[in-house]
Amino acid sequence: MEPTELLRYRRALKRKNYSGHTVKNYINILDHFMRQLTVPLPEVTRKQIEAYVDHLLRKRRTPKTITCHLQTIRLFFDYLMNEEGISMVNPVTRISLRLPKPLPRHLQDEQVRRFFDGITDLRDRAMFMLMLRCGLRVQEVAELSVDAVEYARRQIFVFHGKGAKDRVVYMSEDARSALLAYLEKRSSKARALFLVQKGPMRGKPLSVRGIQKRIEYYARKSELTISCHRLRHTMATQLLNADADLATIQDLLGPSQRNGDVVD
Repeated sequence: MEPTELLRYRRALKRKNYSGHTVKNYINILDHFMRQLTVPLPEVTRKQIEAYVDHLLRKRRTPKTITCHLQTIRLFFDYLMNEEGISMVNPVTRISLRLPKPLPRHLQDEQVRRFFDGITDLRDRAMFMLMLRCGLRVQEVAELSVDAVEYARRQIFVFHGKGAKDRVVYMSEDARSALLAYLEKRSSKARALFLVQKGPMRGKPLSVRGIQKRIEYYARKSELTISCHRLRHTMATQLLNADADLATIQDLLGPSQRNGDVVD
């Protein structure tokens, strides 16, 4: 038998023209919640809400499902306070859990060829080749300097990367060739490696947003869903497929914010 509060809440939802499906879902969630309570509704605090979230996590409910439960419970307590006249503070102060970010899908070899076939600008080709072959982040590419590259050893020194950590990455032959072709054309003596080529900012270091705009342009041109991060993820996937060990890949890609992640 439904508790009295739920019976009245059901009627209130129907008066507000909520669909039968929505009313049923709300009442089911609230019934489940109230069965877990060990105190009366007016005495529920954040402590009971946190215990309920823990209960849902033990049941292996997804963050999306738990967020739905919290939103429903918050609305119920709003109703109790505003329409039932219960004097209390709504115990649901946070209504969302951090959702895991899905990793971007890596590019297939044919997609990589299609993407680079559309790039005729030597600077852009070099930038994106470094992301694909060296696993550089867009911020790291934007901050590269001319003297950070050792062509004879095919090395690039990444200074103060993510987590303020330096590292060395290695260039493939096609990345090295693309970079040399760009530098042969470039006449500036600026310290920054990649520069704005047109407009009032010509000769200034290319910004992160400037690089992102270029990849967005080529994504439209090639009709591919692609980003700087996706190039980096493709590099990691290619190394995994070539049986490289995870520790080596992590060293090449640099530190991650999330323990155990290969790419961020």
